[in-house]
Amino acid sequence: MNYAFVGLGHLGRPLAMSLRRAGFPLAVHDLDAARAEPLLAAGAAWAEGPAAAARQADALITCLPSPAASAAVLEAALPALRPGAAWIEMSTNDFPVIAALAAKAAARGVDTLACPVTGGVHKAVSGEIAILAGGPQPLFERHRPALEAMGGAVIRLGGLEQAAVTKVVTNMLAFIHLIAAGEALMLCARAGVDLGAAFAAIRASSGNSFVHETESQVILNGSYDIGFTMDLACKDAGFAMEIGRRLGVPLKLAGLMEQTFIEGRARYGGGAWSSMIVRLLEDATGTPLRAPGFPARLGEGTAGTPPA
Repeated sequence: MNYAFVGLGHLGRPLAMSLRRAGFPLAVHDLDAARAEPLLAAGAAWAEGPAAAARQADALITCLPSPAASAAVLEAALPALRPGAAWIEMSTNDFPVIAALAAKAAARGVDTLACPVTGGVHKAVSGEIAILAGGPQPLFERHRPALEAMGGAVIRLGGLEQAAVTKVVTNMLAFIHLIAAGEALMLCARAGVDLGAAFAAIRASSGNSFVHETESQVILNGSYDIGFTMDLACKDAGFAMEIGRRLGVPLKLAGLMEQTFIEGRARYGGGAWSSMIVRLLEDATGTPLRAPGFPARLGEGTAGTPPA
């Protein structure tokens, strides 16, 4: 199988690198050509645009920051994709958008898999990120080897809608957990608890979460560097609220979460790391959430340990 990969950002580049390391022929493109340099050194081919990338591909893979970007790339690449090829969308996208784009692709004989990823940039780098797949079973099986090369758990959820909705749900939960983790750590800080010990206690408790184990570390370091921005968080929170309206599910916690992230984006900017949402609480109380021994980026060290 020959693959084309467009979108070499925080998630896309490590996903593409895992695909290349597994030996798949790969053409890559990004608006920032410098992002492709490690991939070219690993044997990938540079393409001058989405169409050039797609021309020899059995499948076009996209991992992009917005529905508009996905639509633009697919529009450019579709004329170059041969009938029988596939579009594998790994971006976080709203179902009505991906359904409309998939219909355009189908009209040209190109099938679609929705394969958003979840678990964070550090999991993409290690090749352990989870891939949530939706689409026809035969198409999924055809590209399963490539998906398994890029991720750890590869979970087929049904059709395009089931994969798209489940991905949004995982992000919705992560954002709610992040706000809750910040509030929990702040209560500990204001009560005089050593925050390294508080981190370990929460991690060992029934209140633990994946978000606490990961994002709390870069919060306690002060870097907040989770590789995911406020703009992206607000986009995905908006997707969750739209799904709730469409399916008739009142999302009270998610609504509060969305408004909190909108406030955080207004305060710190759309390019700020999403973990900086806890800064709202730090600023309000005048209490920074810091502890020694925590890494600036996940995968660069181990979490701090509580004193004996």
